[in-house]
Amino acid sequence: MPEPARSAGEEAIAAGEACYRAGTYTEAAAIFVQVNEHSPSYPAALRLLGLCKFRLGEPSVALTLLDRARILAPDDPFAQLHYGLVLEETGRHAEAASLFRACQALLPNDPAPFLNLATAALALGRHREALTAARKARRRAPQLPQAHYMLGMARLAAGHLDGAEEAFRTAVKLASGFADAWVNLGLVRYRRSDVEGAKAAMRRALSAAPAHRAATANLGAFLRLTGEAEAGEALLRDALARDPDSAEVRLNLVADLLQEERATEALTLLDAVPQPAEPRLSSHWQAQRALALLQLDQRAEARRVLDAISATDELAPLLLWRRALLASAEGDHANARAFAERMETALRDSVSLVPEHRIMARFDLAKFWSSEGDAKRAFCHWIEGHRLLGRLQPFSRAAYRGFVDATIARLDRARLHQGPRASNHDATPVFIVGMPRSGTTLTEQIIAAHSEVFGAGERNALSTAFATLGGGWDTPQTVERIASLDAPALDRAAGRYLAELHALAPAKTRIVDKMPGNFAYLGLVALMMPGARIIHCTRDPRDIGLSIFTFRFYGYHPYAHDLADLGWYIAHHERLMEHWRAAAPNPILTLPLRDWVEDFAGTLRRVLDFLGLPFDPACERFYESDSRVRTVSRTQVRQPVNARGLGRWRTHEQQLQPLIAELRAQGVVLSE
Repeated sequence: MPEPARSAGEEAIAAGEACYRAGTYTEAAAIFVQVNEHSPSYPAALRLLGLCKFRLGEPSVALTLLDRARILAPDDPFAQLHYGLVLEETGRHAEAASLFRACQALLPNDPAPFLNLATAALALGRHREALTAARKARRRAPQLPQAHYMLGMARLAAGHLDGAEEAFRTAVKLASGFADAWVNLGLVRYRRSDVEGAKAAMRRALSAAPAHRAATANLGAFLRLTGEAEAGEALLRDALARDPDSAEVRLNLVADLLQEERATEALTLLDAVPQPAEPRLSSHWQAQRALALLQLDQRAEARRVLDAISATDELAPLLLWRRALLASAEGDHANARAFAERMETALRDSVSLVPEHRIMARFDLAKFWSSEGDAKRAFCHWIEGHRLLGRLQPFSRAAYRGFVDATIARLDRARLHQGPRASNHDATPVFIVGMPRSGTTLTEQIIAAHSEVFGAGERNALSTAFATLGGGWDTPQTVERIASLDAPALDRAAGRYLAELHALAPAKTRIVDKMPGNFAYLGLVALMMPGARIIHCTRDPRDIGLSIFTFRFYGYHPYAHDLADLGWYIAHHERLMEHWRAAAPNPILTLPLRDWVEDFAGTLRRVLDFLGLPFDPACERFYESDSRVRTVSRTQVRQPVNARGLGRWRTHEQQLQPLIAELRAQGVVLSE
């Protein structure tokens, strides 16, 4: 039989629904208004007009219309469902959950009531109910990406990472452009210490939704965690310029600035816009504002801000740290210790603290107890902080030894002196290398104060060139490919490298790259830039080990998270540098940190002579420079040279025994 003809009202409703599905809510609303003018008691038109008003930013009007529709059609499950949807979106989670439960009986085979109940239950902290509802939604619609996504959200909230990852993976398999699912898959990977996997997931989210706030904010944070601080800051600043209302992006940029003690910039960012209304974001906002105020020594205002924050399980350790800082600044050491002890308890008890906040808290507590003279207690926190970091950056002695052995064997004196090399004689590049905390930042700051020198900071250009030319990172195979390069290939690579370098400061005679880890790639320097000079900074390996272990480094330092591994790595660093001094044709100046302390003027003359530069008195006042320093040495290089860092290891000799034993086992000669 033919279908009965639709009435004019039904046709108008269908046209309005088509506009609504297309996202043209104003057009759809106009249609539903006309229907209501002719039939004021038409519940479907009232319901759909209510949805349009909600999408157009009029939630109170929407709720009034939807409530009328529900009263007019008490047996219409969609009137109940849509009223619940708007209640949920406006934060009335308990009322919404009640409606969704009622809808389940009215729509027993439809996943929508179950999905929305799971959302409301999560907002109410009812994780078990959310899990049950999400499972029922998936059972009714196994091919619906949103059903798997909501199950992942419920499992994530309950701490079931394996199940959450499986659910999010299924969601993105069913819908590869499901940005929210990619974001949460990335968060699961992050919680499982897979930062690179987390970054990849955020990039997939951004490829699907380029303006996604959470994906942008998280990727910016993850870039910093992997040592790409400048790239992370640039990403967050660009995103904030496009979307100033993104509280997540703003907070992560503020966190980056506070890590570098750029408190004025951080406070300006926070005060430029109203703080977010969402409770969790608002609490984080105020916590970061309090830290900025403490860094600026505005204690009274910091106390006022802290007193107004509602503590949560997630925020408790961070807020207690700020309380400890405030008490210390006011000279109240008893209270500072009490807050630090409460912070230790909160760290043990917190189940919702994200890995980065947990790591930061360990290093903060270690610094605090070290300043209190309790080395044993401080080391317990450093060890735990590095244990957490080590999960993000596993270290293989066998793999690194294989790389060093291959480097020494294939990039030997014969290859570097007699084999193919680039033909340039450019004397502009200066490489400052060494272990972190060996004086590389200090040396760069002193040299960069010279009028003919530009300090380029820690550049990734050399390691990137090595990976590109070698077809991978630090393996025997990449070394083999580097050693096999012919002169034309080296000329092309050198041309690209030097063009980028000169573009940084075209008028300067010398440009300094002070990436410490470039010591691994000095064979490539010899092949690409025969005219480059190399300064190798050295320091007592026990002081280096202590300083590395007691700082939180951002970037890839897998060797640093176990004291024995750290001693082993320092020994292999010395082994590789001995090889370069014997094999490389480039001039290498060995520069002990102690020389700057004991004979600054004589050391400065020696360094400038090595670089072929005339004396410049500005080098003696290097600490007056306003250049930005991103490394953990930023505080030290703003002061004249002093001896405070020499022999510091003796205070912690007992705790450093695993490092010292490994140094001796590897044949490193240690002075008494």
